[in-house]
Amino acid sequence: MSKQKNISNIRNIGIMAHIDAGKTTVTERILYYTGKSYKLGEVHDGEAVMDWMQDEQDRGITITSAVTTCEWNQSVIQIIDTPGHVDFTVEVERALRVLDGAIGVFCAVGGVEPQSETVWRQADRYSVPRMAFINKMDRTGADFFAAVDSMVEKLGANPVVIQVPVGAEDRFKGVIDIIDMQQICWDDESLGAEFTVGDIDPEFEELAQEYRERLLEAISEQDDDIMEKYLGEEEISRQDLVKAIRKATIDRTIVPVLCGSALKNKGIQPLLNAIELFLPSPKDVPPIQGIHPDTGEELEFLPEKNGPLAALIFKVSMIEGRKLSFARIYSGKLEAGADVFNPALNRKEKLSRILQMHANKRERVTQASAGDIIGIVGLKDSGTGETLCSQNYPVFLEKMEYEDPVISIAIEPKTHADQEKLDSVLEKFTIEDPTLKVSRDEETGQTILSGMGELHLEIIISRMRKEFKTNVNVGSPQVVYREVVTSPARGEAVFEREITGKAHYAKVGIRLLPLERGEGVTFTSKVTPEQIPEQYVAAIETSIRESLEGGFLKGYPLVDVEIVLEDGGVEEGSASELGFSVCASMACKNALNTAALALLEPIMAVEVFVPDAYMGDAISDLNARGGKVESINPKSGIQVVSAVVPLARMFGYSTAIRSATQGRGTFSMQFSKFDKI
Repeated sequence: MSKQKNISNIRNIGIMAHIDAGKTTVTERILYYTGKSYKLGEVHDGEAVMDWMQDEQDRGITITSAVTTCEWNQSVIQIIDTPGHVDFTVEVERALRVLDGAIGVFCAVGGVEPQSETVWRQADRYSVPRMAFINKMDRTGADFFAAVDSMVEKLGANPVVIQVPVGAEDRFKGVIDIIDMQQICWDDESLGAEFTVGDIDPEFEELAQEYRERLLEAISEQDDDIMEKYLGEEEISRQDLVKAIRKATIDRTIVPVLCGSALKNKGIQPLLNAIELFLPSPKDVPPIQGIHPDTGEELEFLPEKNGPLAALIFKVSMIEGRKLSFARIYSGKLEAGADVFNPALNRKEKLSRILQMHANKRERVTQASAGDIIGIVGLKDSGTGETLCSQNYPVFLEKMEYEDPVISIAIEPKTHADQEKLDSVLEKFTIEDPTLKVSRDEETGQTILSGMGELHLEIIISRMRKEFKTNVNVGSPQVVYREVVTSPARGEAVFEREITGKAHYAKVGIRLLPLERGEGVTFTSKVTPEQIPEQYVAAIETSIRESLEGGFLKGYPLVDVEIVLEDGGVEEGSASELGFSVCASMACKNALNTAALALLEPIMAVEVFVPDAYMGDAISDLNARGGKVESINPKSGIQVVSAVVPLARMFGYSTAIRSATQGRGTFSMQFSKFDKI
């Protein structure tokens, strides 16, 4: 890691976009021109370096966020290429949590599409500075200026154009650099490695001047020195202009916009220059905040190699059966073979190896320090979202929150050999993916997989078969409901039994009270130590919580309920944890027997993008699905219909909207809330 001696030279960036906007191809070209790859990998040939999973190559989409490192001029660029499909937004969420900057890739034909809006909002939430790259300038229908306008309309962004295209569609040959007022054209023979920098063609001179004026105006609004020189019509040096653009980008008041065609190898070298010039190093972003696990005191960690250790595990992968943890080091350093402390587990773990990542290829290094994104082998129990620190300076960095699954499928192994493999394969998947949940249906003996969408579960099944050679029969998708109590209910039980020669006696009385939507499950004890000794109260709470997980109406988890332990009894010499656990479970069952219960279903927030001509069909289809239209907004020739619809009625919607709009309608959907059926 030769250039990592200086943290100011590190750029930790993500590449994010709607599915099929070309972000993996952009990453491939970056690797090629920085010397990391020696041939160009194409997504459509299944040869992209960053899409290394079999399913990614077969489907031509990115599923997991891949990490790689390359060098350009004076900088070390660590890149995370993230998925664009809504079912895998957890991957984007994890990546944005540990990045300092990002590039939004937009298609010059489609502009800002539904999923690019979702990831843009996620980046807003994590305050990530961004640049934009308008890709696919060679495509029929490419319109750079319309794509820039859509950033204003749909994202509320402040795009500042620093390049304009030379031509478009099949006449696209290069870009005009508005900062240096030069034209850059690529040579098709050299796969884009050769390019010429020269004077601007006369036909583009007026356009370049117009956008130079716009750039100076936009930057003078952000920078007083530039404003003074601009109003006084003084010369503004390149150095001053670049410095002002960099500051405004890092402050997130502007988004510099570049363009090109990654597939045709045009526009990548200036993009690399812009990453180095305008996106922040770890020193340019606010220091990471954490909390002391014992005192609750707020702590701050500066990006310094010799500071106290603070690193966040943002992803865990099981590769060839071995656990590989991805971590971002915010402060201090990690050394191979050393011990680290995990405050969530309250114990030490040993790092056996530290790896610099290049997609699924890895290079061993002896140590890594502040600013690095690395792979770690050897952490047995540490999981996603947990912190690594030193025992004498413990800290919790902010954990990542995940949505609950909304869709389930039942699976069962095809053969006895598959049965033996299934449990270990599922354990690997749940370690990797915190949004995947596994449970067992006691009545049918089937295993239930719950996830974020149809594609999410489809990929899990496909990986199970291809990577792990485990064959399963799969049921059709089912919605994951929740259960609630709608009025207070009381239940009590007495457990009295002799087990292996020892008498067990316990008496428990509880009340279940409904809570507001989204409040979860709470527990309150009102018993005295004479009624139930304190050491058994925790066992009672655990037992009742476990009972509620299985529900009562239809076996779905029971939520938004307060458990009140009101009453109890014990006989001397016969109190035991086992007795109180079983008794609490019986009392809970008795309470649910008398309770008024209701089902909650997942309601999705749906945005449908349809041309004006198909509006009526799209709305009547949503109404037929029990949807409630909340707003309709016109946006450049299309209508954006926002609605809330029960998930149970949305299966097969992508086919329905395509056929209703002759393939021109698209939609995005995400979980909104649970509500009564």
